Amino acid sequence: MELYLDLRSQPCRSVFLFARAVGIPFEFKLVDLSKGQQYTEEFGDISAVRKVPVMKDGGFVLTESTSILKYLVQKHRALVKDHWFPEDLQQRARVNEYLSWQHLNLRAHGSKVFLLKALFPVVMGYEAAVEDLNQSLRLLEEKFLQSRAFLIGEKISLADLVAIVEIMQPVGVGVDVFGGRPRLAAWRDRVKDAIGERLFDEGHEEVMKTSGLGEEIKSSSQLGEFALKFRKLFS
Repeated sequence: MELYLDLRSQPCRSVFLFARAVGIPFEFKLVDLSKGQQYTEEFGDISAVRKVPVMKDGGFVLTESTSILKYLVQKHRALVKDHWFPEDLQQRARVNEYLSWQHLNLRAHGSKVFLLKALFPVVMGYEAAVEDLNQSLRLLEEKFLQSRAFLIGEKISLADLVAIVEIMQPVGVGVDVFGGRPRLAAWRDRVKDAIGERLFDEGHEEVMKTSGLGEEIKSSSQLGEFALKFRKLFS
C-alpha cells in the first residue's frame, strides 16, 4: 500500500498517524504541496486527483482522509482495536458525527488561520478568522469533549486523532489554542500518550516549522493555482 502525503496537511497527518499508531505497513510517498507536485505527471495515477492524501492499495485508488481511515479500519481489523472506530452502533455514530462536523468547522477555521498567518499576514480578516476558530474550539470542548477523557469515551478514537491534527495546524504558526482551555490541554496530553509522544512529534514536525512556507509557495510554478484556490477558500 502506498500513501501520498504532505505532513503539513491536517488530513495527511491523520492518515499517517493512524497507520503508524496501529502498525499498518505502507510506503510513504512525499507530495510537496508548496511546490505543486500534486499537479505533476510524476505521480502517475494520482496526478489527475490533484490533492492529497491519496491511498493506492494495489490497483485501488482512494482519496478523502476520512474515507481512507475507515477503509484502513475495515481492511486491517486484526491490527485495529475496537476503540478506534467502535462496532457499537451509537459509539460509531458519535465518531461519524465528529468526522462529519469537522470539515466545515474546526478543520476549515484552523486552515484559514494557518494560511493567513503563514502566507498572507497582511490580508484583512485575520481577527475574524481567529474568532471563527475560537467558536469551533468552544464547540469541540463543550459539545464533543465535555467531561470525558476522549471525544466519545474513555479511549482514543478516530475522532480524537482527526481533531488533534486540526488543532495543531494553527499551533504551528504560533497561535496558542490551549491557553485558557485546561480541559483541551489535558485532552491533548492524553491523545499524545495514547499514540506515543515520539510519533506525535514526528507527525507534526513539518507543520511546526512553517516559517519558510510563504517563500516556497511564492517561488512555486503553481502559484497561480494556489492563489485561485486561496481566493475561493476565503471569498
